[in-house]
Amino acid sequence: MNTPSYIKSLLVANTKKPQGRKVWSIDLETVWLPFFTATNTMGDTAIPSEALGCPMRLAYDKSGAVRFSQSGKPVIRVAKELSANVAMVRDNFTANLISYAGQVMTENADGYKAQLELASKMGTPIAQHDGNELSKALEAIVEAKAEAEAKTETIPEPEHELVTA
Repeated sequence: MNTPSYIKSLLVANTKKPQGRKVWSIDLETVWLPFFTATNTMGDTAIPSEALGCPMRLAYDKSGAVRFSQSGKPVIRVAKELSANVAMVRDNFTANLISYAGQVMTENADGYKAQLELASKMGTPIAQHDGNELSKALEAIVEAKAEAEAKTETIPEPEHELVTA
């Protein structure tokens, strides 16, 4: 089995780092909007033009009033139609990853098993080291807490003289 090109393309580094509103950790303006405009153009989706033209919307509460965050800023959300399509792409993406892994497990079971064994062997010392370091850190926290409590318990009460007139 040859690895499909769409899987290989996911594994190639891309140095572009778009900035802006993220939907599923992917930039809305530079990725999702052009993608969904293209899928609408090709007839693969039927996302309303209003959603593509105004993807960011004010959020309203149940009474119809504009919602504000605790910091006093208005809450902005992504149009429902776009959010729903992103969720569908995410679900399909996940399904494709699982399907690909299943194909490799079936068609190259020995190679997959060898890769699992190698990963386990190479990861074991790291997991053990992290476990030891975590134990040491927790012990240090317990000791520091015990020392702090011991200091507060051993502070003597100031002695007061009884003064009689």
